Amino acid sequence: MIGTFIHKLKIAFTDKTIRNRILFVLAALVIFRALAAIPVPGIDRVVLEQFFSNNQFLGLLNIFSGGGLANLSIVMLGVGPYITASIIMQLMTVMSPKMKALYSEEGEAGRAKFQQYSRLLTLPLAILQAFGFLTLLKNQGVIAGLSPFEFAVNVVLVVAGSMLLMWIGELVTEFGIGNGVSIIIFAGIVASIPQTLSQLAFAFADPSQLPLYVGFVFVALLTIYAVVFMTEAERPVPITYAKQSRGSKTYGQSQSFLPLRLNQAGVIPIIFALSILLFPQMVLNILAAFNLPWVPTALQYVDAFMNNYVYYGMAYFVLVFLFTFFYTAVTFDPDQIARNLQRNGAFIPGIRPGGHTSQYLGNVITRLTLVGAIFLALVAVLPVGMQVATGVASLAIGGTALLIVVNVVLDLIRRVDAQVSLREY
Repeated sequence: MIGTFIHKLKIAFTDKTIRNRILFVLAALVIFRALAAIPVPGIDRVVLEQFFSNNQFLGLLNIFSGGGLANLSIVMLGVGPYITASIIMQLMTVMSPKMKALYSEEGEAGRAKFQQYSRLLTLPLAILQAFGFLTLLKNQGVIAGLSPFEFAVNVVLVVAGSMLLMWIGELVTEFGIGNGVSIIIFAGIVASIPQTLSQLAFAFADPSQLPLYVGFVFVALLTIYAVVFMTEAERPVPITYAKQSRGSKTYGQSQSFLPLRLNQAGVIPIIFALSILLFPQMVLNILAAFNLPWVPTALQYVDAFMNNYVYYGMAYFVLVFLFTFFYTAVTFDPDQIARNLQRNGAFIPGIRPGGHTSQYLGNVITRLTLVGAIFLALVAVLPVGMQVATGVASLAIGGTALLIVVNVVLDLIRRVDAQVSLREY
């Protein structure tokens, strides 16, 4: 097994195409980290550190920004606006038959147009988020001494940084390996690992808490193993291809299978759920700039909800569970698969082609998604439970980051392996 891995690694770095793709990803990440180190003007570092240490909301948003929010860099929004736009467009496929047809039935041209709509929607969302966050930070004294013109320049800088990061992510998807947006989030999480480890080491510095520290490491390793196992698990559905005549030749029956993953949605439901949880606080922070009398009271209720780990954990669990079903329903169309099988002369043994095949596949994927959704939701709220048990605030954020990192690494390994296998053949 190790020999096979070394052989594929050798092919990956000796093949010019794969090597260039890997180098392109690395170059894009270097540019991203350089941008994340450029702060917007007028920051009070001391106030910023105090504000971040007491605000879990900003800690979670820092994940989506790829670490840029912690420094208040010009890419402080990260890919958050683009993720929000993607969520809205995915919801539109459920509410609008035209958008669903554009996404799932019109091929690559339809998906390209769907993607363009997501990009266009990202711009107004980035403007709203930039204005809201900078207003919040200005009110908290993190950014001080700015004239209205300088404040507007900061908004433009942050919006431009978010759009630039979206463009870099799409370039990585097209010319690199893997999903560019996920890789940017992954890079920000990895860059923050030393700081997170130092916080955990400080929290567990007391020798009497050594068993707690060992238990934390054990649970983390067990969680990584479970995520890898459940992500790779699949249910093979047997497929039989009928005899076909092509010219003067007749081809006999052939057997194959349709792999249905236990977790079709990957880490997307977690990103969706966190976006929904953070959305009310984000909107209220934007409205706070208009001095509306009811906004401070609403912010107090939202803050109380976010700091109540029982309610927050329950909402997080339910949202991850529901979004797993939602995203699977959007991306997996049993009717389309049944039509493709029938068109290619294939059928599932014991199941009639057409509607019966579609119904069978729908039942199978529903059962698989139920198991995957429960597992994903449990893993998502596990860090919240550990935070309640240990009192270490960074565990909740670290757990979410762990899920994203493991899924991105597995996706990268699969994609590199597919590229290597393609070159071997």
